[in-house]
Amino acid sequence: MFEDVTVSALHTALSGLSLRQRVIADNISNVETPGYQARRVQFEDALKNAVGAGDSPDSVSPTIAKSLEPTRENGNNVNLDTETLSNIDTNLRFQLGLRAVDNKFALLKDAIKGGA
Repeated sequence: MFEDVTVSALHTALSGLSLRQRVIADNISNVETPGYQARRVQFEDALKNAVGAGDSPDSVSPTIAKSLEPTRENGNNVNLDTETLSNIDTNLRFQLGLRAVDNKFALLKDAIKGGA
């Protein structure tokens, strides 16, 4: 009953954003670790394509790839500025997703109550 395309897409997006938050935290915590290669989480294009093609958003899984940031002499490529901006962007997107879920269920609640 609650599984429509919107709810599925929001669930997939929030899961991907949650993973991205964990990866960013890992990257930041390893900013001084020699040889550590920063990682990036990607899912937005796959989610957009799935929804656009009429496929289930649940079929989309986030992927983790190495960052293409330049590597320093110690082999580490974590850029703290990039990670900080990505963290802020991810948190704002997550809040927006939560707000969309909340609004979706508020509409459902109003419909059940009879819109009074």
